[in-house]
Amino acid sequence: MDNTLISERLQAVRENLGINKSEAAKKIGLSNIGYCRYEYGERTPSPQMLTLIAQRLNTSVEYLTGETEDISPNTIVVSKSDQPALFELVNTCNYNEALAKRLLAYFHKIKNLSSLE
Repeated sequence: MDNTLISERLQAVRENLGINKSEAAKKIGLSNIGYCRYEYGERTPSPQMLTLIAQRLNTSVEYLTGETEDISPNTIVVSKSDQPALFELVNTCNYNEALAKRLLAYFHKIKNLSSLE
């Protein structure tokens, strides 16, 4: 893994979110020093830590490691304790394809209507 690239990408993601190093560390659950070591390239995050960083900073491991230039996330974690209603919706849609299709169609209609305003 290219430590320099990861540190540059971490900084880009943080700046894209408009947060400082301390806020990034808090989002990830690291000490300020621990986070800064990653952003300064002094330490290389483990694969597990890269996954956690990507989830908490709304990006992807692939972006952080230079496999893509797309900064947007490719997965989203929905926590039952943090967002119980959304968790229930997603979980239900995982087992009911017909419902998922209907909800997606409804979502697209709402999204298109709101973009016209």
